[in-house]
Amino acid sequence: MNERRIYLDYAATTPVDDRVVDLMVSLLKDRWGNPNSLYQIGRDAYTTLETAREEFARLVGAKHPNEIIFTSGGTESDNAALIGITTRARPEGGHVVVSAFEHHAVLDPAHHLAKLGYEVTYLPPRNEGFVHPDDLAAALKKTTVLVSVMHANNEIGTVQPVSELAAVAHEGGALFHTDAAQTLGKVPLNLAGLGVDAASFSAHKVYGPKGVGALYLKRGTPFAPQLRGGGQEFKKRSGTQNVAGAAGFVKALEIAVEELPAETSRLTELRDHVTRSILTTIENTEQSAMHPEKLPNLAHLIIKGVEGEAMLLQLDAKGIAVSTGSACSSGSLEPSHVLLSIGCPPELAHGSLRISLGRFTTVEDVDYFLDVFPPIVQKLRAMSPLYAKMFGSSAG
Repeated sequence: MNERRIYLDYAATTPVDDRVVDLMVSLLKDRWGNPNSLYQIGRDAYTTLETAREEFARLVGAKHPNEIIFTSGGTESDNAALIGITTRARPEGGHVVVSAFEHHAVLDPAHHLAKLGYEVTYLPPRNEGFVHPDDLAAALKKTTVLVSVMHANNEIGTVQPVSELAAVAHEGGALFHTDAAQTLGKVPLNLAGLGVDAASFSAHKVYGPKGVGALYLKRGTPFAPQLRGGGQEFKKRSGTQNVAGAAGFVKALEIAVEELPAETSRLTELRDHVTRSILTTIENTEQSAMHPEKLPNLAHLIIKGVEGEAMLLQLDAKGIAVSTGSACSSGSLEPSHVLLSIGCPPELAHGSLRISLGRFTTVEDVDYFLDVFPPIVQKLRAMSPLYAKMFGSSAG
């Protein structure tokens, strides 16, 4: 096993920034009180929590701090938004629209709503990798309660025209939610400007701690709490709050916003270098989505005639961590639902590779990956009956 470790899977999770760790350690020692208690120890914790809430609201462009609900992560926020909004806004049943390439944290709650009797439309994106406002308008019905389209796709990186989609939903009388876990800290974000009614966020995608997230609920948005108990978080999410986690999340976001212009330029250059190099040095490869609006840190490619899991394992043996579109981590051999939704054939979807860069990625890291990857592809193609069938005996 190679001792050198290079992490190129920042879209999956990020390491916690040392500045965030330092803050959280100090708060775990000094602000450990229950923020719902009336005595001084609790009031100190409450002040820390509410200061974090105010700063989070400012950083994401929410008009009111109490529109920010701290949660345990993006999955809880997505579940709460879809089920909580839909069942309160139209308890007798209705219609929900979600894009077909959403994260499973949105798709599974949509499946649950279907079991409750709601009609669900899974709206396919176009082949370029984005949901078109005209397609959404055609999918809406008089009974449509909620539309959910992610701000940027977590696999292929395409940034969606959320403000236009939200306007279409509102014109049709529906509410609009977006999963913004992948765009937070990577693209400029102003929730009021986007015009959404709800948005989901996750700390561990932005160099913050795992197990912490946030749900934006625009004032006046109908919502049925999914966690009941002590009535914390404005009676929208019961449970004693994770003060250090919330403050750590906000610290991570502050750093990301401050460094956003420089990091966007740096990561875009690295991403384009990775993409150009692979497309020019390895034949029979292509980008998975050609929509120009993409996350600055994510390259997604189809390596024809090779299994994604095989590439992942070979790269891991060289000390490199990347992701593949095939869900090998779950034990599934099914190709990515994201790639299938944009018209990628299953045999090609199995050969997808996601390279996502981040704050601690160096030029040397990228060049090392680009050095070791072509021989791996050549080796795997030489053993691949599929590649031989598609392109002849040459390993390419």
